[in-house]
Amino acid sequence: MTGRPAAEFTEVAGTRVHASVLGPADAPDVVCVPGLGCSHRYFLPFARRLAPAARVVAVDLPGFGRTPGPRTALDVRGLSLALAHWLRATGRDGVPLVANSAGCQVVVDLAVHSPDLLGPVVLNGPTMDRHARSPLRQIGRLLAGAPRERPTLGLVLVKDYFEAGPRRIITTFRYLLADPVEQKLHHVRTPALVVRGSRDPVAPGPWAREVVALLPDGRYVEVPGAGHTLNYSAPEELAAIVRPLLPRAGPQHRREG
Repeated sequence: MTGRPAAEFTEVAGTRVHASVLGPADAPDVVCVPGLGCSHRYFLPFARRLAPAARVVAVDLPGFGRTPGPRTALDVRGLSLALAHWLRATGRDGVPLVANSAGCQVVVDLAVHSPDLLGPVVLNGPTMDRHARSPLRQIGRLLAGAPRERPTLGLVLVKDYFEAGPRRIITTFRYLLADPVEQKLHHVRTPALVVRGSRDPVAPGPWAREVVALLPDGRYVEVPGAGHTLNYSAPEELAAIVRPLLPRAGPQHRREG
């Protein structure tokens, strides 16, 4: 399905949260949670592949995309609390959550304080690998992975990073590095797929398998030849992975009004 996504705005968590919505109104919702500095924009290729079967909602977390944030960047807990407030306000508790990169850390932290809000979870390229928890190693991995993505992803990220600003990006990056995600994974009690591209240096195979082992109900899926950002560079493959997670009936959660 192609077409222009609708913009949804919700007054919640002390800001006006924006989400991009694409797909039939009577289809089940799927919520997308972006990575560091990213907005709804880089989820659009995935949304267009999945939209015939789902109503894909890509949320902009506070400070990123079209959602204003506070002067000081939120830490991982602040971002996950904002996501929790938004899920409740929009009636999307229990829907499948598809996260990429640092968005996986936000979803895992959500499970710590609001486990009732989680439906099935897809953790695509989860960060931060606890065996490489340093700025230089993480930046080096990101640069190494760039040639394995679609070239146009760079244009999307430049726009997103410019809008967020370097101070917010750097501060959030530091919070993510300090976040012990491996100690929280046991809180994710819903079915969870850990998905990575076979050429993803940011979330290498051993780390992704360690994440699976720490999840109560985890399963590993690898996409051959793909990089870190499957939602943009391998959207059809990611959509095929997510489709079996959709409810068989009509939408279970729908925003009022």
